[in-house]
Amino acid sequence: MRTLEQIRREIDAIDDEIVQLISRRARCAQEVATVKKAQEGELRLQFYRPEREAQVLSRVMANNPGPLPQEEVARLFREIMSACLAIEQPLRVVFLGPQGTFTQAAALKHFGHSVQTEGLASIDEVFREVAAGAADYGVVPVENSSEGVVTHTLDSFMDSQLRIIGEVELRIHHNLLVADVTRVAAISRIYSHQQSLAQCRKWLDAHYPNVEKVAVSSNAEAARRVQGEWHSAAIAGDMAATLYGLTVLHPSIEDEPDNTTRFLIIGAQEVSASGRDKTSILVFTHDRSGALHALLEPFSRQGISLTRVESRPSRLHLWSYVFFIDFEGHESDPAVAQALAEVRARSLDVKVLGSYPRAVL
Repeated sequence: MRTLEQIRREIDAIDDEIVQLISRRARCAQEVATVKKAQEGELRLQFYRPEREAQVLSRVMANNPGPLPQEEVARLFREIMSACLAIEQPLRVVFLGPQGTFTQAAALKHFGHSVQTEGLASIDEVFREVAAGAADYGVVPVENSSEGVVTHTLDSFMDSQLRIIGEVELRIHHNLLVADVTRVAAISRIYSHQQSLAQCRKWLDAHYPNVEKVAVSSNAEAARRVQGEWHSAAIAGDMAATLYGLTVLHPSIEDEPDNTTRFLIIGAQEVSASGRDKTSILVFTHDRSGALHALLEPFSRQGISLTRVESRPSRLHLWSYVFFIDFEGHESDPAVAQALAEVRARSLDVKVLGSYPRAVL
């Protein structure tokens, strides 16, 4: 058995080697930027390639020998890749804010901490900022495993030319937070976003049945309000607790232990196939019996797995609907291309919102 000093000397040597390898990788990133500028020209440059990053993370996880878990290793590489990308081109990413929300956590999980993030007040603002070119990418919530879809996000795609270029799945853990001034025994009001209140309904009924539940614009806003109120608490995540200096009174109070929210990354670029992709489309249908069956049948025949089907009012005609459909595969895949051609022939219009890598982390 080696001594503690011997093990520490080996760790120091390994750390020195890691630093050299990270620097070597960063120099390669600088070379990539130089080559891209020479080949593509300044106006067409796309330094961030979602399919490439997904492939790298998947390979790292597949080659991980342990003892660190695969997801932990992928998170480490995500930050290395984020720092290297910032050398090529700093990215500005906007999200449904304010600071301290789960959407910000999703943005950092997907892009790493070397991007510039900014919270905006509404989903519409996120779409407008990216469409105007003021931000490189946007992050918006689209569905929760227990509370369903975010209809505002779906509706925003109807009039937008932006594309989905990625997705993030974030496990949602809600905490009951208090401030230094809070008198815990006298809590009479709990703030949170309406979605979070719904996701913690059973726990709240069991532990605080007679306390007023107040819905606010975001969990971060709930945390901010609690700072100056001695009789209130907030439901929010770890990021909001850190940002506003609150204490976790009760952790993980969500009713569903697997409570997960899916977020979409929106941008202007098209994404090449990564080998493990998903495609999202909008389909405007004829107002007639069996219309949905006619749309879905080509996917079944081509062996394509559907992951989500949602309907929304189309705003074109009274009682007419548009279907949002997610399915596995890339629009360049032959089977997907054939299915889409058949769906176009059976519908009023089909809008491909994007083909993009499935969530890796």
